[in-house]
Amino acid sequence: MTRVAAVDCGTNTIKLLVADLDPATGEEVEHVRETRMVRLGQDVDRTGRLAEEALDRVFAAVEEYASIVAAHHVDVVRFCATSAARDASNAHVFADGVADRLGVTPEVVSGAEEARLSFAGATRGLGDVPGPVLVVDIGGGSTELVLGAGHEAVEAGHSLDIGSVRMTERHLQGDPPSTGEVAAATSAIDAALDTLPAYGVDLAVARTVVAVSGTGLTVAAAVLGLPGLDREAVDRAVVPVPDVHDVVAALLAKTVEERRALPYMQPGRADVIGAGGLILDRVLRRTPVDELHTSVSDILDGIAWSRA
Repeated sequence: MTRVAAVDCGTNTIKLLVADLDPATGEEVEHVRETRMVRLGQDVDRTGRLAEEALDRVFAAVEEYASIVAAHHVDVVRFCATSAARDASNAHVFADGVADRLGVTPEVVSGAEEARLSFAGATRGLGDVPGPVLVVDIGGGSTELVLGAGHEAVEAGHSLDIGSVRMTERHLQGDPPSTGEVAAATSAIDAALDTLPAYGVDLAVARTVVAVSGTGLTVAAAVLGLPGLDREAVDRAVVPVPDVHDVVAALLAKTVEERRALPYMQPGRADVIGAGGLILDRVLRRTPVDELHTSVSDILDGIAWSRA
C-alpha cells in the first residue's frame, strides 16, 4: 500500500486526507480526514487578490496539516488549489507560503482537472446506480458539474464560476437576503447553467445525481433532521429532491445567526449556505431525478488516488 496525503484548498475550505491506498485491489484505508474553514477567497471576486488575513488563516491550517502529515510518515503528498488561487493576482504569495510550510508546491488545477478529480472521488464506492451519473461539487468560488457512466468514466464536465462565496458576495448580502437579491442570484446561476450544453454537459440526461462538498452534505443533514453533521449519516445518503427544495428555501429565509444555531451547521458555512443551496436547487430543477445522493468521498479521494 502507498500512504498518500491529499490536500484540497478551495475558496472556502482547506481539506486534508491521509490514507493508505492499494492500486491492485482498490482498497482505501483512511487515517485522517480534516476540514478547516479558511475563506481563502475572501473578496477575491471584488479585488482580484488574496487578502492578507485570508492567507494568514490558510497558512495556520497548512502548518497544522504539516504536523499531521509528518506524524503519519506519508509516502507522497499532492496539494491542489482551485478557484480562488486561479483568480488571484498574488497567488504566488500563497504558493510560496504553502511550499515553505509543507514542503510541496501547490498545483493550481484547471477547472477541467478539478471536475475530473471530483468525479473520480465521488463515484468510487458509489455502487450500482443508474447512469449517466452527474456529480455536483459546489465550492466557494466555482461549481463543477461532471457527467459520466461510472468510476472515472467521464463523458463531459465543466467548471462554472458560480460558488457559495462568490454568489453571496455578489448578490446575497442582506441578512436574510431580500426577495430581489434571491431573484438576482437565481438569474445569475441560471445564466451560468445555460452555458453547459456548449461543453457537452446535458443535465437532463442524468439518472443519478451525487452531491459532494460541504453544501450538499449540509443540505442532506437538514433534510434528514440530523442533530449534527454526522459524516456516517450523510455518506451515501439518499434524500428526496422536493425536500431539498424546501430546505433551501428555508435556509435562504433565515438570518446568519439563525443558521448558525442549526445543529448541523458549521459556523464558517452559515453565511454562504443559502447561496450554495440555491446553486444545488437550480441544478436539480434541470434534471429528471427525484432523489439526491450525497457522498463524503470527493475531490480529496480523487487527488489521493491520482498519486497511488
